Amino acid sequence: MARHFVMTADGGSRGNPGPAGYGAVLHEGNIVIAELYDYIGVATNNVAEYSGLVAGLTAIHQLDPEATIDVRMDSKLVVEQMSGRWKIKHDGMKILAKEAISAHAPSLVTYTWIPREENAHADRLANRALDERSGKVTQQVNFLTERLRMPEVPTMIYFVRHGETILTPDRKFSGSGEPNPPLTQAGLSQAALLAKEIAKLSPEILIASPLQRTRQTAEIISSAVGLPIIFDEAWFECAFGLWDGMSIDQVANTYPIEYKTWLSSSSYAPPGGESYDAVGWRVDEALDKLVAKYPHKRIVVVSHNGVIKEAVRLATGASPESIFHIDVSPCSLTSISIWPSDGLRALRSANEQGHLR
Repeated sequence: MARHFVMTADGGSRGNPGPAGYGAVLHEGNIVIAELYDYIGVATNNVAEYSGLVAGLTAIHQLDPEATIDVRMDSKLVVEQMSGRWKIKHDGMKILAKEAISAHAPSLVTYTWIPREENAHADRLANRALDERSGKVTQQVNFLTERLRMPEVPTMIYFVRHGETILTPDRKFSGSGEPNPPLTQAGLSQAALLAKEIAKLSPEILIASPLQRTRQTAEIISSAVGLPIIFDEAWFECAFGLWDGMSIDQVANTYPIEYKTWLSSSSYAPPGGESYDAVGWRVDEALDKLVAKYPHKRIVVVSHNGVIKEAVRLATGASPESIFHIDVSPCSLTSISIWPSDGLRALRSANEQGHLR
């Protein structure tokens, strides 16, 4: 059976024409499977956008030539031209449009225009391509200094890890699949103490992963703060595949090579599972969408160990492997500020547990 992908893509130039780069994000289901970005030299914005489209289509074609693809871009020009409703006049774009048509069967590709704020992930990758090429450190520092003179209210995200489950004491893997454990009595007590602390923060939005342990934790918080729960699978825990429900010792003994590889590489996925890199891409995009939808709000997100660790890593700009050096305890509180105007992220606190004493 052919696979289905959703792709967002963007491109930009500084000068139009000027130094240009593109970004593309490939999704399969709720998982971001790849981030693509590159510097392409001096070009126009439109050529850069087309370059992102071609790169994404080419990458998906290599994964599955029969795949259906939903392309989503904030470039009305590219969407209308590739849908056949607008004529392509620019010679450079004609060449790239032909490359896009050749990259993957047009009959398997649909094009949808989306608002710019929904394309923030691909846009950030395009800017990353330009920044890494130009090493724009001084300009970034100057911009941050300007912000200090003109403060903006950030979006505050308070990450909550669910309470203790029946798998926690034995250090068993507990991902997004079965056994989907409930909270223990200790976990329910932890959640009640945490809810009192959350109420002091006066949150405006309450979001939770739909898994049983996060649902139970969020329900207790909801009762304390009087907010409805918005369930979102973007905040699911990492999928550990065949390791779900197994203890660390069991996995180390049953899958010794795979376990050692997993410990040494954030790009490695357990058998039937998901890599931490993939979780990071998913969380990166979910953060962008959260800030775009709820700018300047105070948001509580009830989620999981791996997801919150990735959020901390992304906020601090740490390397992917740093995920193995971060710990998040049951019913702990981690807070991150994100400024909507440019997406700057700052870690405020991590793994707070004072409310549990």
